[in-house]
Amino acid sequence: MKPHLHQLHPELADTLPHLRLGTSPTPVRRLSAFDTVNTPIWLKDDSAFGDGGWGGNKVRKLEWLLPDALRRHRTTIVTVGGLGTNWGLATALYGREHGVKTVLALIDQPEDDHVRAQLKRLRESGADLHFTHTKARTILAAPWLLARNFANGRPPYFLPAGGSSPVGALGYVEAALELAEQVRNGELPEPTHIVTALGSGGTVAGLSVGLRLAGLSTRVVGVVVNDTLRLDEPAMSKLADRTLRLLRARGARIPETLSPTGNLEIVTDWLGPGYGQPYPEAATAQALSWDREQMTLEPVYTAKAMAALMDLDAHGRFGDGPVVYLNTNGPR
Repeated sequence: MKPHLHQLHPELADTLPHLRLGTSPTPVRRLSAFDTVNTPIWLKDDSAFGDGGWGGNKVRKLEWLLPDALRRHRTTIVTVGGLGTNWGLATALYGREHGVKTVLALIDQPEDDHVRAQLKRLRESGADLHFTHTKARTILAAPWLLARNFANGRPPYFLPAGGSSPVGALGYVEAALELAEQVRNGELPEPTHIVTALGSGGTVAGLSVGLRLAGLSTRVVGVVVNDTLRLDEPAMSKLADRTLRLLRARGARIPETLSPTGNLEIVTDWLGPGYGQPYPEAATAQALSWDREQMTLEPVYTAKAMAALMDLDAHGRFGDGPVVYLNTNGPR
């Protein structure tokens, strides 16, 4: 089945190939236990996307990134993440299935049982691991990593953290088009807002573009959970604009009057002490999500986003809604 983006713009099929890795559409349902009197809360559950126990936003991005790398005849991906990176592990596992080697530069983050278990999985994935420790040392090491991973005269395919390049953002352009079809089919009402974790930017930027392409007025609320990257509104608007320009450059007939800007809101009060650091409100949101709705969140990204949604809702920031919570949780 063609993705919605290719249905809307068939001229992109050759210039922006797609590789089906997950199952869509991901389900939507009312989170009745989280409703207030005036604000219905809905879930779009991207933890159900993917196969082999995988889900989340990483696989949606790889559906566009891996075929783009293969189209360019690249056999190695170089990317970066924290010690417990779900992004790096997903890239290594799906890349291995399609003949692409993954090289990971790993930056320190607080270690707990999850991070230690993830490092074990990373070592078993076949990825080439480089412990660069800090953002500054990673930047210094990048030219060396790229130079040593040329293959057949071609450079590796470099990806920023989280796969949040314009091509990676197409995963959430597609998700927004999918959500719009679910609205048209009567599966949920058109939301006034969609709330999600903001860790590297590709999800939020892609949603911004996709909602405009779909003709929805829904605003994107990105909850910042990472203090190691610039994730403010100008940076996200720039990535959204680059994604729109990529679509036009690859052949999409998109009116020049269409702009992704103006539907983004970035909130920063739910990061806690820092990236990967425990945050009591997130722990509460994680426990309530399971107890009330049997929804599995994790503490680094999705629980902080739910904590933000609950607090913003309690202060009337969404008006009458409805509001969609996008669960981007990865491995199950």
